[in-house]
Amino acid sequence: MDWIDLRSDTVTWPTPAMREAMARAAVGDDVYGEDPTIHRLEARAAELTGKEACLFVASGTMGNLVAVFTHCQRGDEVILGDKAHMFVNEGGGMAALGGVHPHPVPNRADGGLDMDAVQAALRDPHNPHHPRSRLVTLENTHNICGGVAVPLEHMREVADWAYAHGLSVHLDGARLFNAALALGVPAREVCAPVDSVMFCLSKGLSAPVGSLLCGSAAFIAEARRWRKMVGGGMRQVGVLAAAGLVALEEILPRLAEDHRRARQLAQGLQQIPGVSLDFGLPQTNMVYFSLTEEVPWDAAEVARRLEARRIKVDVEGPRRFRLVTHYWIDDQAVETVMQAFQEVLGTRP
Repeated sequence: MDWIDLRSDTVTWPTPAMREAMARAAVGDDVYGEDPTIHRLEARAAELTGKEACLFVASGTMGNLVAVFTHCQRGDEVILGDKAHMFVNEGGGMAALGGVHPHPVPNRADGGLDMDAVQAALRDPHNPHHPRSRLVTLENTHNICGGVAVPLEHMREVADWAYAHGLSVHLDGARLFNAALALGVPAREVCAPVDSVMFCLSKGLSAPVGSLLCGSAAFIAEARRWRKMVGGGMRQVGVLAAAGLVALEEILPRLAEDHRRARQLAQGLQQIPGVSLDFGLPQTNMVYFSLTEEVPWDAAEVARRLEARRIKVDVEGPRRFRLVTHYWIDDQAVETVMQAFQEVLGTRP
């Protein structure tokens, strides 16, 4: 990449190996179920998540949307965190397109859900005034809570409660493998408590396009119909699946490097006067921090000055940033970014 771009792990370019695999991919019409490269990718994703079946979708938002539509009917309700990506950053799609009502409850600092609020959110299924509680969603890693890995014990607690009350559970696992790495367990163990899970290929895994929705064979059969209805049926999509296979084979095993560099970046930044880490040292590949009052610039001005040095950062608020490490951020890039922040924040009007 020709810039140091820390705005997100979605900015990654496909690797040379991905480009080669895409050029050579065996393809077929996936709407007819005839693309062999998609079959390989979906089988591998199902194996990694410990689910029976899998469906390739264009994006994480589409995967979450299809999951909600598969679990719920119009007028049903989804219990989810008030900081969940599905609630905050997916355009209100479940309500706008599916007639499914979101019921947000407070997120805990560790990305989990306030269990008292979850229990209070359960509707009386016999009361015609209320929507029907049908689904609980979790997010792991949790983006807005600092890229934290939600504890497995909490996931199991939520799932046990949901199943005891006849609800299904979906996991927004956009960065599933970052969560598994931080928790020190295989990804399938993170997915074990839930009915369905979506993970992205185009975030920390560096593929250009695509996400995978995994669940039971019956769930995926129904999800395939919903994917078609939302315009997600694609034809010779093996050219994209080929990059996904490289991501799972070559990029997934090196995610620890991204976590290490995020910690290195955070440790360097917290030594700079005027920087305050919002969540302490990062658990995964995200660094959230804010400018203290002694800094005369706001975040937008700091970002502008960094961009003049060919560094891009994500401005999250008037004085707040998020930096995300990924495949294209090496040790030298981390050193360059820390030096640039030191220079910019050391400048005075």
